[in-house]
Amino acid sequence: MRLTKADGTRLDNATLGNWGEHLAAQWLRRHGRKVLYRNFRAGGGGEVDIVARHGSMLTFVEVKTRTSTARGRPAEAVNKAKEALILRGMQGWLRMLQGSQNIPRRCDIVEVVLREGERPEISILEGALKG
Repeated sequence: MRLTKADGTRLDNATLGNWGEHLAAQWLRRHGRKVLYRNFRAGGGGEVDIVARHGSMLTFVEVKTRTSTARGRPAEAVNKAKEALILRGMQGWLRMLQGSQNIPRRCDIVEVVLREGERPEISILEGALKG
């Protein structure tokens, strides 16, 4: 994994985050999930990085990408405000569906750790958020 540009400068956080979301979507597909939507934005300020199906389960996935675990795991960056944003996004998605109250669902976090010269480390915390 290369974390610097050709001129030697470090990739910015937005680029790292986009790359992490791309890798997370690939990982989810390889592990039996069907990615339905990326970067869903709901009215009222809700947002979800990835909406996917895992069998009969509808999953709302937050992706956290970091270049180190020196200050903790990526999932630890999901604070109460971010959790509320994700849950508003989930509710926005569910409002678009008929009979959404009966759909099994959960909120997951995918952690992506990118280190220079190493393969990305990707893990999932299923049901990490209470939706």
